[in-house]
Amino acid sequence: MDTRTPEQRRKIMQAVKSKNTGPELIVRRALFALGYRFRLHRRNLPGSPDIVFPGRKKVIFVHGCFWHGHDCKRGAAPKSREDFWNEKLQKNRQRDKRNREELARLGWRTYTVWECEIKDLEGLLERLRKFLTDG
Repeated sequence: MDTRTPEQRRKIMQAVKSKNTGPELIVRRALFALGYRFRLHRRNLPGSPDIVFPGRKKVIFVHGCFWHGHDCKRGAAPKSREDFWNEKLQKNRQRDKRNREELARLGWRTYTVWECEIKDLEGLLERLRKFLTDG
């Protein structure tokens, strides 16, 4: 049973963004401050990656733990309408996997930043530097 009225739920869902999310902006600002330059949301690539480094043929996806089914506290499915949410989140995970595989087939390397990883921004930036500098 949903704890919100249909009107409350509708307003909450309308506020969910798919581009320029808080975690994505944090990662972008940090990468830019480190001197990296990139493109955003290239729609001609599978999954429209959030951050694209065309010259390096590398992309970064910044995923919300809930919407992409991460295995952390924030990624837990709701207890209401479990069938709906389990199917929805499973389809999201399958779509993400297909996009990564298609990008790999096209010669692109991918890295996924999870929303929960941003708490340790220094550690995350070190992993991103390694991803961007490794051949």
